[in-house]
Amino acid sequence: MSLCLATAGATKALALSAFTLVWTHSIAKVDWQEDWRVTPAGLELVQARVKGTGPGMEPPPEARLVDGWFQWKPQRAPMPELVLGNSGAAGEWRLCHEGSCQTLSEIVGHPVGANVTTMKVCSDP
Repeated sequence: MSLCLATAGATKALALSAFTLVWTHSIAKVDWQEDWRVTPAGLELVQARVKGTGPGMEPPPEARLVDGWFQWKPQRAPMPELVLGNSGAAGEWRLCHEGSCQTLSEIVGHPVGANVTTMKVCSDP
């Protein structure tokens, strides 16, 4: 399976079956992380973590504090696509895979800016 990114006039396919999406909350300035799987049914959210709380980032009641992170397993059906906005107020979205993280701009090879990025499972050739 591959993950396809479309943003700022560029499309990029990444050969991976799992990734972590990371961003910094624009007000609280703490990290939020989500673990995703690329499946035939779509993008599956496996686990979410937040390093603190703040406006709009309250962990759900089932979240547990583990090593300084509130962690939980969201119960959601796989999604056909994930649309990411970028306000520019808190830095860029980062995609991590096998211990390495890159901003979306680094992945596509030019600045993403405030453009929307769409992530989805790549169609078979």
